[in-house]
Order: sequence, then structure tokens, then C-alpha cells
Amino acid sequence: MAWAHERVQQEIHKIAERVASSTGLEIVDIELRGGPRNGVLRIFIDCPEGITHMDCEEVSRQIGPILDVEDLMPGPYRLEVSSPGLDRKLMKQSDYERFAGKKARIKLRLPMEGRKQFTGRLRGCIEGAVTVESAGTLRQFRLEDIEQARLVVEL
Repeated sequence: MAWAHERVQQEIHKIAERVASSTGLEIVDIELRGGPRNGVLRIFIDCPEGITHMDCEEVSRQIGPILDVEDLMPGPYRLEVSSPGLDRKLMKQSDYERFAGKKARIKLRLPMEGRKQFTGRLRGCIEGAVTVESAGTLRQFRLEDIEQARLVVEL
């Protein structure tokens, strides 16, 4: 976001982490959308037991006034706090460990074996190397080589 400097995003993340950890939740992701006149700040929260609407409401109720006092947002904005969804992003090593056994789609920064996208079952993450099983083949990807990863919804 051109209107939201990296420093602002980092400060928002610190505030969100403090609030979420005090309620036993984790921050999965923070998105800033829109512009300085119509900004949207989305904060995605989660915990191993799952989250409720009340969890989202509580985090929103606590974060909103702090952000207003800190005056970090460069204009009016709408705050949204929600679950990351069934197809949540995988961002940290702990995400890959927590969701071992689940199916994920991984997009690499640079091609491997002639392609950038892989879908398979997560087998964990050890020392920064994510292991994925696809069609009976195990592949490893370094965390820093992953551009984006998401869980795949399985019904």
C-alpha cells in the first residue's frame, strides 16, 4: 500500500499481537486495502480450537481504540477482524507444523522442476524446510523460496 508505510504496518502488527496474545489468539495476517480516504484494515485471527464471532468482536473492541489513540492510520478506515477461513494462508513455520496432514497449494518464487505451483499433503516443516507429498513423491521447499501457500479446502 502506497498510503500505508511499512513502519505503520509493523506498528499495527505489534498492537494486534499484544491484544491477540492477551486473549489466547494468534494473528494470522494483516491486510491494508483501499486508500487514505477509504482504507480497510483486515486482521485475521485464529487459535487451535477455532475462533468465534465473539473472539472477533473482542479483538476489534480492544484494537480499535488503541489504533485511534496511536493515530497510525492516515485517514478514515474500516476495521474488520475475522477468521482466516478454510483456505487460510500459511505464513510461518509453525503453520506448516500445525497443519501437517492437510492439503496445501504452494507457489514458489522461482520454478522448481520446471514449475512454480505444487499441491500436496503437508508432512511438516523442520529447520525451515517444508515437506509436501504429492502423488507419492516427497518434495522439500525452503520457507524463503515460498511466495505464497494456502490450505486447500477438502470436503
